[in-house]
Amino acid sequence: MIRLMIGFLAIFLLSFQLGAQSSYQNILIHEAPAEGGPEEPTIAISLIDTNKLVAGANINNVYHSRDGGRTWSIDKLESKYGVWGDPVVASNNKGHFFFFHLSDPSGLNWAHESLLDRMVIQRSKNNGLKWNKGWYTGLNHPKDQDKEWVSIHPSTNEIALTWTQFDVYGSEDPSHKSNILFSKSNPKGSKWSTPMQINQLSGSCLDDDGATEGAVPAFGLKDEVYVAWSRESQIWFDYSLDGGETWQVEDILISEQPGGWNLEIPGIMRCNGMPVTVVDWSDGPHRGTVYVNWTDQRNGEDDTDVFIVKSTDHGQTWSKPIRINNDSTVSHQFLSALTIDETTGYLYCVFYDRRNYLNNQTDVYLATSEDGGETWTNERISESSFTPDEKVFFGDYNDISAHQGMIRPIWTRLEDGKLSVHTALIYK
Repeated sequence: MIRLMIGFLAIFLLSFQLGAQSSYQNILIHEAPAEGGPEEPTIAISLIDTNKLVAGANINNVYHSRDGGRTWSIDKLESKYGVWGDPVVASNNKGHFFFFHLSDPSGLNWAHESLLDRMVIQRSKNNGLKWNKGWYTGLNHPKDQDKEWVSIHPSTNEIALTWTQFDVYGSEDPSHKSNILFSKSNPKGSKWSTPMQINQLSGSCLDDDGATEGAVPAFGLKDEVYVAWSRESQIWFDYSLDGGETWQVEDILISEQPGGWNLEIPGIMRCNGMPVTVVDWSDGPHRGTVYVNWTDQRNGEDDTDVFIVKSTDHGQTWSKPIRINNDSTVSHQFLSALTIDETTGYLYCVFYDRRNYLNNQTDVYLATSEDGGETWTNERISESSFTPDEKVFFGDYNDISAHQGMIRPIWTRLEDGKLSVHTALIYK
């Protein structure tokens, strides 16, 4: 009888997993040995030609596609200020791409104190084939500039950049603080405003839950700029009504984040649950809504989930957290990334998912909402699972881009001792 029950369980699990198989073609962008292999991938679709895409990954990998992401070319990004990871790629309505990253002006990495001395911006006017040598903002040595993200205004092409400034990165001294900085540029990315601190409550300098980290900006419809970040197991928010010139005096608490942003996930060396902010610029019924997505462990240390809140009154009030992953298992869903298709207002969230397994096997899932984040469909988009190794750094984030019904997620996987970056060909 025991053998019979085990057999039924095996058949059930197999059929469950087969039922979750992806119907989307996965595309390998880049693969290399795990040590020094690509991770922290980022991706952007051209807003004037969806056949053109640019992506990036640590430390200085840049990829470009001219056929909607079916095939890719691989290059190495260079800058006179150095290239030291945390890649972020974005596109504007002229078809220009921008690549944001950390600095390494000496080329000596951690062996020289100038590492992380500024934020670097590079532009490509030919779909990622060539890049200028770069501009910068936030130069404030010896303080360290880290973990940036960007938003480009859909109409004016102005650029908003937010990041964390550490007085001394990794310091245990309680007098050393971390803060969220904001700077805005002209459409070229060449002239930047003097960075300003926008948070009220500072964090520690340890790269952990006590630090203020994970700031992602988003432009509103009437010159607003919205930013959310994590600190001390909570999600904080601030906004500007004048394009970033002035900000609210007090930080706004929009959600608890049980487990903090530095989550413990079996098999993952380090896992961030930091928030992502987007605004609906479509002409749909949810135009102007502000959304913030993150992951936390409010349902238990063995049950990480993906959440979203929204504000329909410019950040004044917020909904209760809505769970994006729709499984009924006690399992981990983690490293989420959120985007919105500005032509439809549909929301897309990509994340790692272990709902189909009892071990550390991991799938990639896409969640879609067409009703302003109230309800979500979930579907597996990875063609096969993989099993990460806690000895291999997996990066702090994945990414996703959507435009005119074309969705291009990007993620990292580990297999046969190699790290690789993939996308999937998704149209809705």
